[in-house]
Amino acid sequence: MEVYALVGHSGTGKSHHAPLLAYQHQIEYLIDDGLLIKGNQILAGRSAKRENTRLGAIKRALFSDPDHAAQIREKLAELKPERLLLLATSRRMADAIAAKLGLPKPAHYIQIEDIATPEAIKTALTVRQKENRHVIPLPTFAVKKDFPGYIVAPLRSFFSFPAAHSEKVAVERSIVRPVYSSLGHFYIAEHVIESLVAHIVTRIPGVFKPLRVAIQTNERKVTLKVDLALILGEIPGGNLPLLLRHVQQVIKEKIEYLTGFYLDSVDITAKRLYLDAEEEPEAKEN
Repeated sequence: MEVYALVGHSGTGKSHHAPLLAYQHQIEYLIDDGLLIKGNQILAGRSAKRENTRLGAIKRALFSDPDHAAQIREKLAELKPERLLLLATSRRMADAIAAKLGLPKPAHYIQIEDIATPEAIKTALTVRQKENRHVIPLPTFAVKKDFPGYIVAPLRSFFSFPAAHSEKVAVERSIVRPVYSSLGHFYIAEHVIESLVAHIVTRIPGVFKPLRVAIQTNERKVTLKVDLALILGEIPGGNLPLLLRHVQQVIKEKIEYLTGFYLDSVDITAKRLYLDAEEEPEAKEN
């Protein structure tokens, strides 16, 4: 088994970036905060957010309870994953978790600073320190299994717009109030979606790059709008409508799988067309 460790201080946005990192390295399984997660499912474990004290939460995340650690070990032995991503606040913590779970020592240590901008980390820290918000990479139905009685309300509002706007981006998630926190709830950052979309579309023949990614909500419906720059010379069969439909389908499937929330629609617009990848300076907007 190849073990990866995403390392960063508490509140620096590790869980924001974990889905993209897992996608890039083809990692299906994640150990985060006491839980073994695959996609939208909790496979084993107990979340540290259910502990009565912060110290209890730390011990839970470190798998200090032998029964808790044994449960994860048994599930991993059954699944035999090729790759696994651990989230930890330090290399020492990552090594300790790996040892408790009978895993190989991480072969790859990835610092949060290597994949997140200083601005993104600063924002994550501000949110954690001022509002005590936490991230959980799971939809409502999965959260309910691990947080019976702790669901404050099923939500679709997670991304806050700038202060000038009153709306919040609607996604399928839940507010969960940790026992040890009177303010805690969970959200997912919009920049994660933007990064995921960029990573997905640039691997599709005929797509040069995304120009804009926006999430809009109206009457509890979620729409992802993506403006693209395309390379005409690389579009399969020269069929532009077919390419756009394919991009639409791939984005919807990948984003829903990676994030767990449902997109009512994905709107794709070809905003710029290039004859080839070197034609960018002369590109025309539609």
